[in-house]
Amino acid sequence: MKEVSEMVEKARKAQAIYEAHFDQDDVDAVIKLAARAIFNNAEELAKLTIEETEMGVYEDKVSKNKNKSKGVWNNLKGKKSMGILSIDEHTGLIEIAKPIGVVAGITPMTNPVVTPMSKIIFALKTRNAIIISPHPRAKKCSSLAVKKILEAIAPMEVPDGMVQVIEEPTLEKTQALMVACDVVVATGGMPMVKSAYSSGKPSFGVGAGNVQVILDRNIDYELAAGKIVTGRSFDNGIICSGEQSFIYPKENKEEVFLAFRKKGTYIATEEEREKIINTIFEDGHTARDVVGQTAKFIAQKARITVPDNTRVIVVEARGAGEKDPISKEKMCPVMAAFPYQYFDEALEIAKTNLALEGSGHTAGIHSNNQANIIKAGTELSVARLIVNAICATTAGGSIQNGLPVTNTLGCGSWGNNSISENFTYKHLLNITRIAPLSARIYIPSDEEIWNQ
Repeated sequence: MKEVSEMVEKARKAQAIYEAHFDQDDVDAVIKLAARAIFNNAEELAKLTIEETEMGVYEDKVSKNKNKSKGVWNNLKGKKSMGILSIDEHTGLIEIAKPIGVVAGITPMTNPVVTPMSKIIFALKTRNAIIISPHPRAKKCSSLAVKKILEAIAPMEVPDGMVQVIEEPTLEKTQALMVACDVVVATGGMPMVKSAYSSGKPSFGVGAGNVQVILDRNIDYELAAGKIVTGRSFDNGIICSGEQSFIYPKENKEEVFLAFRKKGTYIATEEEREKIINTIFEDGHTARDVVGQTAKFIAQKARITVPDNTRVIVVEARGAGEKDPISKEKMCPVMAAFPYQYFDEALEIAKTNLALEGSGHTAGIHSNNQANIIKAGTELSVARLIVNAICATTAGGSIQNGLPVTNTLGCGSWGNNSISENFTYKHLLNITRIAPLSARIYIPSDEEIWNQ
């Protein structure tokens, strides 16, 4: 495809210049400007995103634009991304970082501003060129985000072509880009991620989210409920790391449900549960018209009445995994509730739901019991276990939790991904290792090796 091939050729020329003339200080100055561009234009970008995609919450998108941009910059500033990264004094091993080349950045409709932003910053940090291919239903806001970044970094004389965007994206153009580039970073639906892995190029993708949250005993349920409801309602539930189910001690049901009601949750009746399930799922998949919509909208579509202040609708599950469709990922502010008698049963419920959908992604736990926290982290097949915090806004990295700030969350082999961590700048580096024989290393005899 001529348009794509010309863009890639332009990117290669720009990347060669950028690599040759931009040192670490230059690169860090560039990415700071890029991040600040999204921070400074958070409101305008959020407004256009709402208008174009017709999903989510304006205030949450503003918050996301500001927090992600400053979080990515704070996370990357001062970190080496070129030249000699390390020298091992004992072995003499030297690691040298080098760029990969041209990155294909495939971005979703659900996060059409911060996802291209983070990918662009990771690419510029590592002296790689990048071409963004946005979701067709979010092309305007994604293109505007790229434009704002280009305007901001212009004073640094970044070569023309280092950052580009396909302004009229199609499936054919995206596929052509993936084949022509050097590495693919795909954030979006599973078909797109599968296509990226089938492109013949090294690829980083994401798995489906279905975040299971365990409520331990002897905790402040109202405090936990507040965090969970905030996470589930954030941007009307379109965040892949948003809370999907809470698993609570059976004997504390009344206390737990009261805590959730105080935080703006509506607990569906037995008669209403089927209406809600049939409203949010069509042919086993999330219905398109409920994605990123309010709890009030979903209630009206289901023809049930909820209080005006309802932020989240909770459906009591009849069983875990395939026993109840409410166990699946829900791209709207609806949650499932599961009771447990023993902590091991809570873990089993979470495992069963993750096996149905969301394996490898994220789970959460609210607990004061470190042994139970470690046990959950040991037994659950997830790349991230969020502790006593809002999953939706911290699984993708936080200044306080040590996870790299990103919008691309690897799910490991559990989620058919190549990495089981938060995707960041280091994944866009090739590393050359200079390996001399070191006189400092004692060579043991065969007898010493086998008898140790």
